[in-house]
Amino acid sequence: MFVEIGHFALALALGVAVVQTIVPLWGVARNDPALASVGPAAAIACFLLVALSFGCLMASYVVSDFSVENVAANSHSTQPLIYKLTSVWGNHEGSMLLWVLILVLFGALVALSRRSLPPKLRAGTLAAQGSVSVAFLAFTLLTSNPFRRLVPAPGEGQDLNPILQDLGLAIHPPLLYVGYVGFSITYAFAVAALIEGKIDAVWARAVRPWTLLAWTFLTLGIAMGSYWAYYELGWGGWWFWDPVENASLMPWLAGTALIHSTVVMEKRDALKVWTILLAILTFSLSLLGTFIVRSGVLTSVHSFASDPQRGLFILGILIAFIGGSLALFAWRAPLLKQGGLFAPVSRESALVVNNLFLATACATVFIGTLYPLVLEMVTGDKISVGPPFFNATFVPLLVPLLLLLPIGQTLAWKRGDLLGAAQRAQVAFGLGVVTTLAIFAFVRGGPVLAPLGIGLGVFLVVGAFWEVGERVVGRASGASAILSRAKGLPRSAWGTALGHAGVGISVIGIAAVAWGTEAIGMLKVGESLTSGRYTVTLEAVTPRTGPNYREDAARFRIVADGRELKPVEAMKRIYTARSMPTTEAGIRTVGLGQAYISLGEPDASGAIAVKLHDKPLILLIWIGALVMAAGGALSLTDRRFRLAAPRRVAAPSALPQPAE
Repeated sequence: MFVEIGHFALALALGVAVVQTIVPLWGVARNDPALASVGPAAAIACFLLVALSFGCLMASYVVSDFSVENVAANSHSTQPLIYKLTSVWGNHEGSMLLWVLILVLFGALVALSRRSLPPKLRAGTLAAQGSVSVAFLAFTLLTSNPFRRLVPAPGEGQDLNPILQDLGLAIHPPLLYVGYVGFSITYAFAVAALIEGKIDAVWARAVRPWTLLAWTFLTLGIAMGSYWAYYELGWGGWWFWDPVENASLMPWLAGTALIHSTVVMEKRDALKVWTILLAILTFSLSLLGTFIVRSGVLTSVHSFASDPQRGLFILGILIAFIGGSLALFAWRAPLLKQGGLFAPVSRESALVVNNLFLATACATVFIGTLYPLVLEMVTGDKISVGPPFFNATFVPLLVPLLLLLPIGQTLAWKRGDLLGAAQRAQVAFGLGVVTTLAIFAFVRGGPVLAPLGIGLGVFLVVGAFWEVGERVVGRASGASAILSRAKGLPRSAWGTALGHAGVGISVIGIAAVAWGTEAIGMLKVGESLTSGRYTVTLEAVTPRTGPNYREDAARFRIVADGRELKPVEAMKRIYTARSMPTTEAGIRTVGLGQAYISLGEPDASGAIAVKLHDKPLILLIWIGALVMAAGGALSLTDRRFRLAAPRRVAAPSALPQPAE
């Protein structure tokens, strides 16, 4: 019964999404408020129907209804309940339904944003969002139906992919999808603005919080995915430049540029054409990521599907939405009137430079990711573009951007003083230099560039808070006056400082990876292995049985710098339903660093292969990402984002309406 209700609700949602697309757009074209007002009701109804459908699929997993093909292929009656729930999106069909659920959720949230959005902009945005919903609901129903029945029903399921049976999977995909799909709203805002012919500070104020929301969740999703791969796959790395990893990085880079671009547009009514283009390209890159993961063009631990028909369907969606929006942009954008002017030395110019570096870095990742895939499809030749290429191209673009960041944020709007900004950043720069020299003086070994990376990170962290510190302290005298000024500072200013500081913290963590060490050995019980600060001794190997797996758990005594720590276990598991092995790394955190142990295969003598890593300060990589996301979340609480932007006295820049 759950299955039929869920399937019917999904089909009905498709019909409602068609109404959401056509009727509000018709109302905007005819200037009919009654027709335009259909959009919010349709968006909310579409969300409720898809939520019902998703709930029915989840209920099928909970009760282990193996008459549903999707449940039989991705679940097992012995799975713990948490993994039955995460199995819902641990496969192509279920994850696609989650994707659609988040998509229509954003549409419903826009529908409820009555006070902060002008009616015409809201109606046009919901129509554009509805068209995306139509495409992906049709894709789900026609090629990826999660409610398909099996006759006869098997007595048992095939179990979820073992490497996905981890709590990280309960968090990573939903966070990532909110980021991916959240940019559909910025895309819809851009399309609506081009159709309506009005692009001004009101539009920028409206789109900025949605961009921040999507960016914040995408940051969390990428960080969670990185940490999940780090501890679950047993390889000990935090980033592999995998094509699917890159597919999430590209919209993050474009989204970061879009956040800064909307600031310039809101403050100075400038960069209109560029901001609209970024809004379109950011979601286009999200769609590209969907295509890479689900088209079967690559084999990856992250990929969900290998059906070429699905790939062609998604390719058609890409062509329609990316090509259609770019065609609309090419038609309407050249008619835009120029916005506010600013001097070459100003905060606006600094943000333009920021955008240029981010866009170029994104293009570098795009070329490195897509070129091997395109080459293989065209010629059949296979080449690998990996870390050496990206490190040689991406990092040199990122370093000057980070060096300019603390200086740019201290420049004044419209016309700034470069010398004054450099002087305000000199304390942060000095601390960065002192840190670098101290590392060179007291630390032996490691690449030469690693201390420079640590110094750059310190420069970013101190510089991020130095500017707001000056604004808070200023000429205030006494703690009460300083506290009053701190409270009066917009939350977006504090959020910006946190976001920039988070980048610096991650840079420190990434640079410190250079001092990591690794040791590999074949150990029997009682034998030891040393790497860096850590010495581990194999104490016992114990066979155990879990709810749906068997494992050999190796227990290690661990000593760091002569101090004994709590023992740690690393496991090799076999999931019985699929007879598939996995590695569970043993990790012991010491301060901001970790000892990382992974197991290999035993040899004929009974010794087991052990790999031991010493990873100093590695947690800063993910702590920095959390601080970045906290900065985005804090900015979202700024009261200005809950109010519509004040309209300027001068007439807003508008596009001429096409002749009828």
